[in-house]
Amino acid sequence: MFSAGSRYASAGQPYQVSLPDGSQVLATPLPVRQPPPVLGYHPGGSTDRLDLLAFQYLDDATAFWRICDANQVFRPAELTDVAGRRVVIPVVGP
Repeated sequence: MFSAGSRYASAGQPYQVSLPDGSQVLATPLPVRQPPPVLGYHPGGSTDRLDLLAFQYLDDATAFWRICDANQVFRPAELTDVAGRRVVIPVVGP
């Protein structure tokens, strides 16, 4: 269902959920990840987009979610909106 490079590739089987209106939808469990080894840090609050940081450090613009996971945030804006925050850059890997 998800590509091999997706953060959800190893999340487990989707399951059905009932919405308040009674309709049924498929949901994917959120993957539980251990913090990865740290490659280094990037100054937070810069104008750099996460996809550009992912390309610069991880050689894959679609791996921005790895930076989010390393910083224990779900929304990418949480990393770029905070001046003075150091953004953890993970080691390249699964």
